[in-house]
Amino acid sequence: MAAIDYTAEIRGAGLRVTRPRLAVLAALDAHPHAETEAVLAAVREALPGVSRQAVYDVLHALTDAGLIRRIQPSGHVSLYETRIADNHHHLVCRVCGDVRDVDCAVGEAPCLEAANDHGFAIDEAEVIYWGVCPDCATNNDSAHGAERLRDGPPTEPHR
Repeated sequence: MAAIDYTAEIRGAGLRVTRPRLAVLAALDAHPHAETEAVLAAVREALPGVSRQAVYDVLHALTDAGLIRRIQPSGHVSLYETRIADNHHHLVCRVCGDVRDVDCAVGEAPCLEAANDHGFAIDEAEVIYWGVCPDCATNNDSAHGAERLRDGPPTEPHR
């Protein structure tokens, strides 16, 4: 989607259309699952004078407005994406950190009926699949790393 397509979406969310907001959305379209520094670098290609704080503010405003989604897999920095219209999930490589979208089961959104909802009206489930990507799986060192990490990100030892 080109940056010009976002004008109506930004206005529809009750926000003012600004060049930094358009640039952030374009950057996220070009680089799904981007961390803040990657978004900043991409925005600065279009708007060299934009400040780090302006990009942080835009990411926060667009997330609050529901125009972008922030995900933060355990042990990772926040990542942002423009794919928000569905309840998709993510696949994360334990070795290199690559993140990929995974579509939900066709016709249903899995895991929306919790065993005990504690009175919540559940409207979304977030699932993160962990594994080793094909590139890392073919690397001998990565195979040992994958074995070491198969039980999840490192945690504090039990005392």
